[in-house]
Amino acid sequence: MLQKLESFFMPLAEKIGKNKYLIAVRDGFLLSMPLLIVGSFFLLIANFPIPGWAEFWGQFFGENWTSYFSKPTDATFSIMAILAVVGIGYSFAEQMKVDRLFGAAISLVCWFLIMPYQILFEESVVSGIPLGWVGSKGIFVGIICAFLAVHVYAWVDSRGWVIKMPDGVPPTVEKSFAALIPAGMSVLVFFIINVVFAMTPYGNAFDFVFEILQTPLLALGNTLPAMVIAYIFLHFFWFFGVNGGSVVGAVFNPILQTLSAENLAAFQAGDAMPNIICQQFQDLFATFGGAGSTLSLLIAMLLFCKSKRIKELGKLAIIPGCFGINEPIIFGLPILLNPMMLIPFMLVPTINIIISYICMSIGLVPICTGVAIPWTMPVIISGFLSTGWQGAVLQALLLILGVFLYMPFIKMMDKQYLADETRGTDETEDEDDFSLDDLSFDDM
Repeated sequence: MLQKLESFFMPLAEKIGKNKYLIAVRDGFLLSMPLLIVGSFFLLIANFPIPGWAEFWGQFFGENWTSYFSKPTDATFSIMAILAVVGIGYSFAEQMKVDRLFGAAISLVCWFLIMPYQILFEESVVSGIPLGWVGSKGIFVGIICAFLAVHVYAWVDSRGWVIKMPDGVPPTVEKSFAALIPAGMSVLVFFIINVVFAMTPYGNAFDFVFEILQTPLLALGNTLPAMVIAYIFLHFFWFFGVNGGSVVGAVFNPILQTLSAENLAAFQAGDAMPNIICQQFQDLFATFGGAGSTLSLLIAMLLFCKSKRIKELGKLAIIPGCFGINEPIIFGLPILLNPMMLIPFMLVPTINIIISYICMSIGLVPICTGVAIPWTMPVIISGFLSTGWQGAVLQALLLILGVFLYMPFIKMMDKQYLADETRGTDETEDEDDFSLDDLSFDDM
């Protein structure tokens, strides 16, 4: 059975993991993540989850002191699609073997070329760049534009349709002229796209993609079954030694990040958060200590196990595990290709997701605000920062529940390792025993 699963999932995971489109999306979003986290810290300071927090500091800095902290947040979250387009264009250009800076630049230009420069203001339409499209709503169009623009650029470049400069011209000048025709062709393609969509009832490509593609995907991603299925595949890949977070996250994370941005916008406006499933729900309530929620496993190892191998591994891995780093457990215990640990490795995160979803849906725990909290933030602290004390309590209870779910399985491994250690000790003692009966003059 194990060989059949391995023969099916290993080639599939390897193929997905090497897909240039998924790699570009995954690496492209890395450009925006540190900036979004920085912006979230300012938002967190202004909206710290303690009753009376804003009023207390308002006595010293004025009633509108929180407005100053909204500027860094707007400078990051409100333009997150711009950052995504630049990052994905840069990464995809690397995959297509063309100049990365020009790939990022042409992606951004083509994306802006098809954007409608119209803003509804007091029942009238004025010219301007709408923040909605450069924010979370424009991410899906940005991904499509980055792929298509770089594809056209690479296609023209591969055919040698470039302006070649004579010897002695500085390399930067030569690159600029070499990019002229490929960039011009990309712009021409998107100019035609813009004209075509202007003739449709949608009026522009942004509205078309949002209504036809993005809205159904967000509705699908914001469901409990979608989250559970995604995490089942994620942990199956980890079981075979493939980073499931990278494989599944390349597809699922853009949806989660968009849902988080919608929550953040509602939070800033003082409205109810619309999405239970979002990036923070995944990072802070699905797993604790990394894939498989292995922080619970580490606690079980230290509390209930007796074998030296498991005890020492638990001591070494507990500190990294508190910050979501669990490779020592995945490869050291191991969980990799270990059928005994596959069941709890998949079961514990699934139960975490289901219980957290139910608690938030019935109002026992507030929905995540969309504030980007680093996934390395230790458990309980992260729950408090994202949803208040209720989230911290929920995390603590799920962490304890995970300990007891892991306990029978790790005890079976502990019994096996303890027997191996005892057997090894006995064999060593037998080898070290010395008896005169073992001496023979025939050996001399």
